[in-house]
Amino acid sequence: MVSWQMIAQKSAQNTFPDGTKIPAWFSDSAKIQLKKLGKQFVITQFGAVNDSTLVQTEAIQKTIDEAAKQGGGVIVIPKGTFMSGALFFKPKTHLYVSEGAILKGSDNIADYPKMPSRMEGQSLDYFTALVNAYRVDGFTISGKGTIDGNGLHYWEAFWVRRKENPNCTNLEVSRPRLVFVWGCKNVQVQDVKLHNSGFWTSHYYQCQNVKILNVHIYSPYQPVKAPSTDAIDLDVCTNVLIKGCYMSVNDDAIALKGGKGPYADKVPNNGENTNIIIENCEFGFCHSALTCGSEAIHNKNIVMRNCYVNEASRVLWLKMRPDTPQLYEFISVENVKGQAKSMIYVKPWTQFFDLQGRKDAPVSYCDHINLKNIDLKCDVFFDVAISKQSVLSNFNFDNLNIETKNGKIDKSVVNGFILKKVNINKALVE
Repeated sequence: MVSWQMIAQKSAQNTFPDGTKIPAWFSDSAKIQLKKLGKQFVITQFGAVNDSTLVQTEAIQKTIDEAAKQGGGVIVIPKGTFMSGALFFKPKTHLYVSEGAILKGSDNIADYPKMPSRMEGQSLDYFTALVNAYRVDGFTISGKGTIDGNGLHYWEAFWVRRKENPNCTNLEVSRPRLVFVWGCKNVQVQDVKLHNSGFWTSHYYQCQNVKILNVHIYSPYQPVKAPSTDAIDLDVCTNVLIKGCYMSVNDDAIALKGGKGPYADKVPNNGENTNIIIENCEFGFCHSALTCGSEAIHNKNIVMRNCYVNEASRVLWLKMRPDTPQLYEFISVENVKGQAKSMIYVKPWTQFFDLQGRKDAPVSYCDHINLKNIDLKCDVFFDVAISKQSVLSNFNFDNLNIETKNGKIDKSVVNGFILKKVNINKALVE
Protein backbone atom coordinates (compact mmCIF):
# COMPACT_ATOMS: atom_id res chain seq x y z
CA MET A 1 0.00 0.00 0.00
CA VAL A 2 2.74 2.45 0.95
CA SER A 3 4.75 1.92 -2.23
CA TRP A 4 1.57 2.18 -4.30
CA GLN A 5 0.72 5.49 -2.62
CA MET A 6 4.21 6.84 -3.28
CA ILE A 7 3.76 6.12 -6.98
CA ALA A 8 0.31 7.70 -6.97
CA GLN A 9 1.55 10.82 -5.23
CA LYS A 10 4.00 11.50 -8.05
CA SER A 11 1.12 11.77 -10.48
CA ALA A 12 -1.08 13.88 -8.20
CA GLN A 13 -2.58 16.86 -9.94
CA ASN A 14 -1.66 20.39 -8.84
CA THR A 15 -5.09 21.73 -9.69
CA PHE A 16 -8.52 21.29 -8.19
CA PRO A 17 -11.15 19.55 -10.32
CA ASP A 18 -12.45 22.89 -11.64
CA GLY A 19 -8.96 23.73 -12.94
CA THR A 20 -7.93 26.28 -10.32
CA LYS A 21 -4.46 25.92 -8.84
CA ILE A 22 -4.09 24.14 -5.52
CA PRO A 23 -2.38 26.60 -3.11
CA ALA A 24 1.01 25.68 -1.63
CA TRP A 25 -0.69 25.61 1.80
CA PHE A 26 -1.99 22.12 0.98
CA SER A 27 1.55 20.80 0.42
CA ASP A 28 2.72 21.76 3.90
CA SER A 29 1.95 18.96 6.34
CA ALA A 30 4.60 19.90 8.89
CA LYS A 31 3.73 18.98 12.46
CA ILE A 32 3.36 21.62 15.14
CA GLN A 33 5.97 21.26 17.88
CA LEU A 34 4.97 21.35 21.54
CA LYS A 35 7.80 23.73 22.38
CA LYS A 36 6.38 26.28 19.95
CA LEU A 37 2.95 26.41 21.55
CA GLY A 38 4.01 28.68 24.39
CA LYS A 39 3.97 28.16 28.12
CA GLN A 40 2.88 24.70 29.26
CA PHE A 41 0.03 24.43 31.73
CA VAL A 42 -0.09 20.88 33.09
CA ILE A 43 -3.52 20.08 34.48
CA THR A 44 -2.12 18.27 37.54
CA GLN A 45 -0.58 21.56 38.63
CA PHE A 46 -4.07 23.03 38.87
CA GLY A 47 -5.80 20.35 40.94
CA ALA A 48 -6.45 17.49 38.50
CA VAL A 49 -5.52 13.99 39.68
CA ASN A 50 -4.99 10.72 37.84
CA ASP A 51 -8.36 9.11 38.56
CA SER A 52 -10.45 7.59 35.77
CA THR A 53 -13.63 7.62 37.89
CA LEU A 54 -13.60 11.25 39.04
CA VAL A 55 -15.16 13.99 36.87
CA GLN A 56 -12.62 16.83 36.91
CA THR A 57 -14.12 19.39 34.58
CA GLU A 58 -13.58 22.23 37.04
CA ALA A 59 -9.84 21.63 37.49
CA ILE A 60 -9.17 21.21 33.77
CA GLN A 61 -11.24 24.27 32.84
CA LYS A 62 -9.37 26.22 35.52
CA THR A 63 -6.14 25.30 33.73
CA ILE A 64 -7.49 26.59 30.41
CA ASP A 65 -8.74 29.80 31.99
CA GLU A 66 -5.41 30.44 33.70
CA ALA A 67 -3.54 29.93 30.44
CA ALA A 68 -5.84 32.44 28.72
CA LYS A 69 -5.39 34.88 31.60
CA GLN A 70 -1.62 34.71 31.17
CA GLY A 71 -1.80 35.44 27.47
CA GLY A 72 -2.08 31.91 26.11
CA GLY A 73 -0.29 28.60 26.13
CA VAL A 74 -0.79 24.87 25.84
CA ILE A 75 -2.90 22.78 28.22
CA VAL A 76 -1.06 19.49 28.80
CA ILE A 77 -2.82 16.26 29.72
CA PRO A 78 -0.05 14.16 31.31
CA LYS A 79 0.17 10.38 31.34
CA GLY A 80 -2.85 8.90 33.12
CA THR A 81 -6.63 8.99 32.76
CA PHE A 82 -8.58 12.16 33.46
CA MET A 83 -12.38 12.33 33.14
CA SER A 84 -14.14 15.54 32.24
CA GLY A 85 -17.31 17.10 30.96
CA ALA A 86 -17.40 19.93 28.41
CA LEU A 87 -14.21 21.99 28.14
CA PHE A 88 -14.03 25.40 26.45
CA PHE A 89 -10.77 26.56 24.94
CA LYS A 90 -10.02 30.26 24.77
CA PRO A 91 -8.08 32.38 22.25
CA LYS A 92 -4.37 31.51 22.14
CA THR A 93 -4.85 28.25 24.05
CA HIS A 94 -4.06 24.77 22.73
CA LEU A 95 -4.53 21.16 23.81
CA TYR A 96 -1.72 18.61 24.07
CA VAL A 97 -2.53 15.02 25.03
CA SER A 98 0.69 13.29 26.07
CA GLU A 99 1.51 9.77 24.96
CA GLY A 100 -0.08 7.44 27.50
CA ALA A 101 -2.65 10.08 28.50
CA ILE A 102 -6.41 9.69 28.17
CA LEU A 103 -8.81 12.61 28.30
CA LYS A 104 -11.99 10.68 29.02
CA GLY A 105 -15.47 12.08 28.52
CA SER A 106 -18.08 11.80 31.23
CA ASP A 107 -20.99 9.54 30.32
CA ASN A 108 -23.42 11.81 32.20
CA ILE A 109 -25.05 14.22 29.77
CA ALA A 110 -25.52 16.71 32.61
CA ASP A 111 -21.79 17.41 32.30
CA TYR A 112 -22.37 18.89 28.82
CA PRO A 113 -24.50 22.05 29.04
CA LYS A 114 -26.80 23.04 26.20
CA MET A 115 -25.64 26.09 24.26
CA PRO A 116 -26.19 27.65 20.83
CA SER A 117 -24.72 25.10 18.46
CA ARG A 118 -25.01 23.38 15.13
CA MET A 119 -26.23 19.84 14.42
CA GLU A 120 -27.43 18.08 11.28
CA GLY A 121 -27.54 21.21 9.18
CA GLN A 122 -29.45 23.25 11.74
CA SER A 123 -28.52 26.07 14.09
CA LEU A 124 -30.01 25.18 17.45
CA ASP A 125 -29.30 24.81 21.14
CA TYR A 126 -27.58 21.49 21.69
CA PHE A 127 -25.26 19.71 24.08
CA THR A 128 -21.65 20.84 23.97
CA ALA A 129 -18.79 18.53 23.04
CA LEU A 130 -16.01 17.28 25.28
CA VAL A 131 -13.52 19.62 23.54
CA ASN A 132 -14.98 22.93 22.31
CA ALA A 133 -13.23 25.78 20.50
CA TYR A 134 -15.28 28.78 19.38
CA ARG A 135 -13.48 31.56 17.52
CA VAL A 136 -10.09 30.30 18.63
CA ASP A 137 -7.92 31.09 15.62
CA GLY A 138 -4.76 29.00 15.48
CA PHE A 139 -6.26 26.31 17.72
CA THR A 140 -4.35 23.03 17.82
CA ILE A 141 -4.82 19.56 19.27
CA SER A 142 -1.65 17.48 19.33
CA GLY A 143 0.19 14.72 21.17
CA LYS A 144 0.01 10.95 20.83
CA GLY A 145 -2.52 10.38 23.59
CA THR A 146 -6.23 9.58 23.41
CA ILE A 147 -9.40 11.61 23.66
CA ASP A 148 -12.01 8.99 24.55
CA GLY A 149 -15.72 9.78 24.49
CA ASN A 150 -16.63 6.88 26.79
CA GLY A 151 -19.70 6.51 24.61
CA LEU A 152 -21.14 3.10 25.55
CA HIS A 153 -23.87 4.54 27.82
CA TYR A 154 -25.02 6.91 25.06
CA TRP A 155 -25.03 4.18 22.40
CA GLU A 156 -27.09 1.85 24.55
CA ALA A 157 -29.59 4.62 25.31
CA PHE A 158 -29.95 5.34 21.61
CA TRP A 159 -30.72 1.74 20.69
CA VAL A 160 -33.26 1.47 23.50
CA ARG A 161 -35.00 4.54 22.12
CA ARG A 162 -34.79 3.27 18.52
CA LYS A 163 -36.38 0.00 19.66
CA GLU A 164 -39.24 1.95 21.28
CA ASN A 165 -39.65 4.14 18.20
CA PRO A 166 -37.98 2.96 14.96
CA ASN A 167 -38.53 6.43 13.48
CA CYS A 168 -36.80 8.37 16.25
CA THR A 169 -34.30 10.99 15.10
CA ASN A 170 -30.66 11.27 16.12
CA LEU A 171 -31.40 14.32 18.25
CA GLU A 172 -34.00 12.58 20.39
CA VAL A 173 -31.30 10.87 22.46
CA SER A 174 -29.03 13.29 24.28
CA ARG A 175 -25.42 12.64 23.26
CA PRO A 176 -22.27 14.78 23.14
CA ARG A 177 -19.76 15.05 20.33
CA LEU A 178 -16.08 14.53 21.03
CA VAL A 179 -14.62 17.64 19.34
CA PHE A 180 -16.50 20.73 18.08
CA VAL A 181 -14.56 23.56 16.42
CA TRP A 182 -16.64 26.57 15.35
CA GLY A 183 -15.66 29.73 13.50
CA CYS A 184 -11.91 29.16 13.68
CA LYS A 185 -9.11 29.84 11.22
CA ASN A 186 -5.79 28.00 10.94
CA VAL A 187 -6.70 24.90 12.91
CA GLN A 188 -4.46 21.84 13.18
CA VAL A 189 -5.31 18.49 14.75
CA GLN A 190 -2.51 15.95 14.63
CA ASP A 191 -1.38 12.53 15.93
CA VAL A 192 -4.06 12.06 18.60
CA LYS A 193 -6.52 9.19 18.89
CA LEU A 194 -10.20 10.19 18.85
CA HIS A 195 -12.11 7.17 20.12
CA ASN A 196 -15.57 6.09 21.26
CA SER A 197 -17.49 9.30 20.72
CA GLY A 198 -21.05 9.49 21.99
CA PHE A 199 -22.17 11.19 18.75
CA TRP A 200 -20.20 12.75 15.87
CA THR A 201 -16.47 12.37 16.56
CA SER A 202 -15.16 15.67 15.20
CA HIS A 203 -17.24 18.52 13.80
CA TYR A 204 -15.79 21.63 12.12
CA TYR A 205 -18.29 24.41 11.42
CA GLN A 206 -17.58 27.68 9.57
CA CYS A 207 -13.83 27.08 9.68
CA GLN A 208 -11.04 28.05 7.29
CA ASN A 209 -7.64 26.47 6.79
CA VAL A 210 -7.97 23.23 8.73
CA LYS A 211 -5.36 20.45 8.76
CA ILE A 212 -6.12 17.03 10.22
CA LEU A 213 -2.93 14.97 10.14
CA ASN A 214 -2.24 11.37 11.17
CA VAL A 215 -5.27 11.17 13.46
CA HIS A 216 -6.65 7.76 14.44
CA ILE A 217 -10.46 7.89 14.65
CA TYR A 218 -12.39 4.88 15.88
CA SER A 219 -15.79 3.87 17.21
CA PRO A 220 -17.08 0.28 17.17
CA TYR A 221 -19.79 -1.31 15.06
CA GLN A 222 -19.92 -4.42 17.25
CA PRO A 223 -20.89 -5.80 19.70
CA VAL A 224 -22.73 -2.51 20.39
CA LYS A 225 -22.99 -0.22 17.39
CA ALA A 226 -21.85 3.33 18.04
CA PRO A 227 -24.59 5.23 16.16
CA SER A 228 -23.79 8.34 14.12
CA THR A 229 -20.15 8.52 15.18
CA ASP A 230 -19.01 10.18 11.93
CA ALA A 231 -15.24 10.52 11.96
CA ILE A 232 -15.01 14.01 10.44
CA ASP A 233 -17.93 16.32 9.67
CA LEU A 234 -17.07 19.40 7.62
CA ASP A 235 -19.84 21.97 7.80
CA VAL A 236 -19.41 25.21 5.79
CA CYS A 237 -15.62 24.96 5.64
CA THR A 238 -13.00 26.22 3.19
CA ASN A 239 -9.49 24.86 2.66
CA VAL A 240 -9.24 21.57 4.52
CA LEU A 241 -6.45 18.99 4.34
CA ILE A 242 -7.11 15.53 5.79
CA LYS A 243 -3.93 13.49 5.48
CA GLY A 244 -2.55 10.22 6.81
CA CYS A 245 -5.58 9.48 8.96
CA TYR A 246 -7.21 6.16 9.87
CA MET A 247 -11.00 6.17 10.20
CA SER A 248 -13.30 3.35 11.27
CA VAL A 249 -16.70 4.32 12.64
CA ASN A 250 -20.31 3.17 12.63
CA ASP A 251 -21.44 5.84 10.15
CA ASP A 252 -19.82 8.00 7.48
CA ALA A 253 -16.07 8.53 7.75
CA ILE A 254 -15.93 11.98 6.13
CA ALA A 255 -19.23 13.81 5.64
CA LEU A 256 -19.60 17.19 3.96
CA LYS A 257 -22.53 19.12 5.39
CA GLY A 258 -23.86 22.67 5.20
CA GLY A 259 -27.61 22.92 5.71
CA LYS A 260 -30.92 21.26 4.94
CA GLY A 261 -34.50 22.21 4.09
CA PRO A 262 -36.38 23.56 1.05
CA TYR A 263 -34.92 27.06 1.50
CA ALA A 264 -31.55 26.01 2.96
CA ASP A 265 -29.60 27.98 0.36
CA LYS A 266 -31.19 31.19 1.69
CA VAL A 267 -30.28 30.64 5.35
CA PRO A 268 -27.29 32.81 6.42
CA ASN A 269 -25.80 30.20 8.77
CA ASN A 270 -25.63 27.63 5.96
CA GLY A 271 -23.06 27.48 3.20
CA GLU A 272 -20.68 25.54 1.03
CA ASN A 273 -17.66 23.34 1.56
CA THR A 274 -14.90 24.20 -0.90
CA ASN A 275 -11.32 23.12 -1.53
CA ILE A 276 -11.14 19.88 0.45
CA ILE A 277 -8.26 17.41 -0.05
CA ILE A 278 -8.30 13.95 1.53
CA GLU A 279 -5.13 11.99 0.89
CA ASN A 280 -3.05 9.04 2.12
CA CYS A 281 -5.86 7.91 4.42
CA GLU A 282 -7.08 4.44 5.30
CA PHE A 283 -10.75 3.66 5.84
CA GLY A 284 -11.91 0.71 7.93
CA PHE A 285 -15.55 -0.07 8.64
CA CYS A 286 -17.79 2.85 7.72
CA HIS A 287 -21.02 3.55 5.89
CA SER A 288 -19.04 5.56 3.36
CA ALA A 289 -15.49 6.81 3.01
CA LEU A 290 -16.59 10.13 1.50
CA THR A 291 -20.17 11.40 1.72
CA CYS A 292 -21.81 14.54 0.39
CA GLY A 293 -24.79 15.29 2.62
CA SER A 294 -27.30 14.54 3.50
CA GLU A 295 -27.51 18.01 5.10
CA ALA A 296 -25.59 19.83 2.38
CA ILE A 297 -26.33 22.51 -0.19
CA HIS A 298 -23.04 22.99 -2.07
CA ASN A 299 -19.80 21.02 -2.14
CA LYS A 300 -17.14 22.05 -4.65
CA ASN A 301 -13.54 21.09 -5.41
CA ILE A 302 -13.41 17.93 -3.33
CA VAL A 303 -10.46 15.59 -3.90
CA MET A 304 -9.97 12.16 -2.34
CA ARG A 305 -6.72 10.56 -3.50
CA ASN A 306 -4.07 7.99 -2.66
CA CYS A 307 -6.32 6.18 -0.19
CA TYR A 308 -6.99 2.60 0.85
CA VAL A 309 -10.54 1.49 1.56
CA ASN A 310 -11.41 -1.63 3.54
CA GLU A 311 -14.84 -2.68 4.90
CA ALA A 312 -16.58 0.47 3.66
CA SER A 313 -20.17 0.16 2.53
CA ARG A 314 -19.49 2.83 -0.11
CA VAL A 315 -16.47 4.71 -1.41
CA LEU A 316 -18.33 7.80 -2.68
CA TRP A 317 -21.89 8.52 -1.54
CA LEU A 318 -23.84 11.44 -2.97
CA LYS A 319 -26.93 11.78 -0.77
CA MET A 320 -29.72 13.50 -2.66
CA ARG A 321 -32.31 15.03 -0.32
CA PRO A 322 -35.72 15.55 -1.95
CA ASP A 323 -36.36 18.50 0.39
CA THR A 324 -33.11 20.44 -0.16
CA PRO A 325 -31.56 22.25 -3.16
CA GLN A 326 -28.13 20.67 -3.58
CA LEU A 327 -25.16 21.11 -5.87
CA TYR A 328 -22.28 18.65 -5.70
CA GLU A 329 -19.69 19.64 -8.28
CA PHE A 330 -16.08 19.07 -9.23
CA ILE A 331 -15.54 16.01 -7.07
CA SER A 332 -12.64 13.64 -7.81
CA VAL A 333 -11.78 10.26 -6.34
CA GLU A 334 -8.33 9.24 -7.57
CA ASN A 335 -5.74 6.54 -6.91
CA VAL A 336 -7.85 4.41 -4.60
CA LYS A 337 -7.45 0.70 -3.83
CA GLY A 338 -9.37 -1.72 -1.66
CA GLN A 339 -12.81 -3.17 -1.29
CA ALA A 340 -16.33 -1.91 -0.59
CA LYS A 341 -19.94 -2.86 -1.12
CA SER A 342 -20.49 0.00 -3.61
CA MET A 343 -18.03 2.17 -5.50
CA ILE A 344 -20.34 5.11 -6.21
CA TYR A 345 -23.78 5.42 -4.66
CA VAL A 346 -26.27 8.10 -5.76
CA LYS A 347 -29.87 7.77 -4.61
CA PRO A 348 -32.57 9.89 -2.95
CA TRP A 349 -32.11 10.26 0.81
CA THR A 350 -35.60 10.42 2.25
CA GLN A 351 -34.94 9.91 5.95
CA PHE A 352 -36.54 12.66 8.07
CA PHE A 353 -37.12 15.01 5.13
CA ASP A 354 -39.68 17.81 5.22
CA LEU A 355 -40.74 20.13 2.40
CA GLN A 356 -42.20 22.55 5.00
CA GLY A 357 -45.13 23.38 2.76
CA ARG A 358 -43.07 24.14 -0.34
CA LYS A 359 -45.11 23.10 -3.39
CA ASP A 360 -42.31 22.76 -5.94
CA ALA A 361 -39.74 20.26 -4.75
CA PRO A 362 -36.22 21.65 -5.24
CA VAL A 363 -34.00 20.18 -7.94
CA SER A 364 -30.47 19.01 -7.08
CA TYR A 365 -27.40 18.55 -9.25
CA CYS A 366 -24.26 16.41 -9.40
CA ASP A 367 -21.83 17.78 -11.98
CA HIS A 368 -18.25 16.93 -12.94
CA ILE A 369 -17.83 13.77 -10.89
CA ASN A 370 -14.52 12.07 -11.65
CA LEU A 371 -13.25 8.59 -10.80
CA LYS A 372 -9.66 7.94 -11.86
CA ASN A 373 -7.02 5.26 -11.29
CA ILE A 374 -9.10 2.97 -9.09
CA ASP A 375 -8.52 -0.70 -8.33
CA LEU A 376 -11.46 -2.01 -6.32
CA LYS A 377 -13.39 -5.11 -5.40
CA CYS A 378 -17.05 -4.37 -4.73
CA ASP A 379 -20.52 -5.91 -4.75
CA VAL A 380 -22.05 -3.13 -6.87
CA PHE A 381 -20.00 -0.72 -8.95
CA PHE A 382 -22.50 1.87 -10.21
CA ASP A 383 -25.19 2.00 -7.51
CA VAL A 384 -27.25 4.82 -8.96
CA ALA A 385 -31.01 5.35 -9.11
CA ILE A 386 -32.24 8.92 -9.21
CA SER A 387 -35.58 10.71 -9.14
CA LYS A 388 -36.78 13.54 -11.37
CA GLN A 389 -35.52 15.97 -8.71
CA SER A 390 -31.91 14.98 -9.41
CA VAL A 391 -29.81 15.90 -12.44
CA LEU A 392 -26.49 14.14 -13.06
CA SER A 393 -24.03 15.48 -15.61
CA ASN A 394 -20.40 15.22 -16.75
CA PHE A 395 -19.27 12.00 -15.11
CA ASN A 396 -15.75 10.97 -16.15
CA PHE A 397 -14.43 7.47 -15.31
CA ASP A 398 -10.80 6.90 -16.32
CA ASN A 399 -8.51 3.89 -15.79
CA LEU A 400 -10.65 1.78 -13.49
CA ASN A 401 -10.08 -1.90 -12.72
CA ILE A 402 -13.17 -3.18 -10.96
CA GLU A 403 -13.98 -6.68 -9.75
CA THR A 404 -17.68 -6.80 -8.89
CA LYS A 405 -20.77 -8.96 -8.58
CA ASN A 406 -22.81 -6.28 -10.37
CA GLY A 407 -21.00 -4.28 -13.02
CA LYS A 408 -24.02 -2.76 -14.79
CA ILE A 409 -23.75 0.91 -15.71
CA ASP A 410 -26.86 2.82 -16.73
CA LYS A 411 -25.31 5.60 -18.78
CA SER A 412 -28.73 7.06 -19.54
CA VAL A 413 -29.01 8.62 -16.07
CA VAL A 414 -26.04 10.91 -16.72
CA ASN A 415 -25.89 13.77 -19.21
CA GLY A 416 -22.37 13.52 -20.59
CA PHE A 417 -20.77 10.27 -19.44
CA ILE A 418 -17.19 9.49 -20.49
CA LEU A 419 -15.74 6.03 -19.89
CA LYS A 420 -12.05 5.54 -20.67
CA LYS A 421 -10.07 2.39 -19.92
CA VAL A 422 -12.79 1.11 -17.61
CA ASN A 423 -12.37 -2.62 -17.01
CA ILE A 424 -15.10 -4.45 -15.14
CA ASN A 425 -14.34 -8.08 -14.33
CA LYS A 426 -11.47 -7.83 -16.83
CA ALA A 427 -13.76 -6.73 -19.66
CA LEU A 428 -13.39 -3.29 -21.23
CA VAL A 429 -16.55 -1.18 -20.98
CA GLU A 430 -17.19 1.36 -23.72
